[in-house]
Amino acid sequence: MITTKIVIRKKKLQDGTYPVMLRVTKNRKSKLLPLGLRARKEDFDGQEFKKSYPGFRKRNSYLAQVKLQANKIIDEFMESEKDYSLTDFADKFLGKDHTNIIVWNFFEQKIDILDRSERLGSARAYEETMLALKKFYPKELKFKEITVDFLEKFELSMRERGNQDGGIAFKMRQLRALFNDAVRKEVVSLDHYPFKHYKISRLKGRSHKRALTVEELKAFSKVDLSEHPHLVDAHHFFMFSFYCRGMNLADMTFLRWSDIHNKKIHYSRRKTKKHFTLEILPPVEKILKFYREQKSTSPYVFPILLKEKMTAKQIANRKHKVLSRYNSRLNEIAELAGINKRITSYVARHSYATIMKYKGVSTDIISESLGHSNLGITMTYLKEFDNTIIDKEHKKLLEL
Repeated sequence: MITTKIVIRKKKLQDGTYPVMLRVTKNRKSKLLPLGLRARKEDFDGQEFKKSYPGFRKRNSYLAQVKLQANKIIDEFMESEKDYSLTDFADKFLGKDHTNIIVWNFFEQKIDILDRSERLGSARAYEETMLALKKFYPKELKFKEITVDFLEKFELSMRERGNQDGGIAFKMRQLRALFNDAVRKEVVSLDHYPFKHYKISRLKGRSHKRALTVEELKAFSKVDLSEHPHLVDAHHFFMFSFYCRGMNLADMTFLRWSDIHNKKIHYSRRKTKKHFTLEILPPVEKILKFYREQKSTSPYVFPILLKEKMTAKQIANRKHKVLSRYNSRLNEIAELAGINKRITSYVARHSYATIMKYKGVSTDIISESLGHSNLGITMTYLKEFDNTIIDKEHKKLLEL
């Protein structure tokens, strides 16, 4: 239950008067709302203006109107039977309708903040979501228009454009994060929050085989690229990642020659900041020798960053370009190797985990080698392997 009271603020203004405010209280928390009036302490008795104040009747009539308006708003909230906050009351009382905030403006502000903070991956994720949303709804969009029905239609629109569950869930999570940010900044009320009923968790991406089998990895590693020199870097990147405990491309991008000493590779994973020390296996030494012989003046091991002093935006754009080309060329190599499976940079990491499991290595050790924070993440990597074992055991029914 909200209670209200007319008060004067304790802080004195330069002219010696004090602001007259409406104090709103709920659950022992209060909020002061301006009324555009001021008075000296001697002209105010705590509830209304004294007769000593010129035009006191007019001012007190206005305060009576304020009380009526406040009580009417409280009654409306009570009748709606919805939970409401002091901010909700203040918005209604002051005539603010935050739900009319344009979503595109909020998106652009968020993207700009992330860009300036050099969180370019996050900025790109929000930008991709905004563009997808604009394709579905090109008109001016307000937060109050994003309802469960709206989200279901947006989902259908993305599906019709060829998006799969994983991609749809990714964009919905970004939109939910934007909505959460808007709620936290009191731009929109929880009353208009649609994700209480629209559940993103049901959009579980269909399981695709990510890991290569031992036979496929052998075929990939031994593929003849003598007539395809443009694929050599992609092949080296993949095999280096596999033999370096699934090191991802982001970490390979920033790997320096100075990180390699005493026959070991020392680096910190950019995603988790966890430090790794890897023994250099013969296949890795062969790849390192190849790049040493290039006699590049770059401090980086791999030819990904073109120069050392690049801005965060230049680095992000370069990584995006290299990753796209890398994934494309991996599939060219897969075709040459007779592998009928789509391959991406992350397949090296999943293949490492799965083949280690196949070789009898415990899940605990695999988890530690990958740098996972918990076994649950590792089990997701090994899901395909576990299903293969179950299928093999299941066939024993035929022996009955």
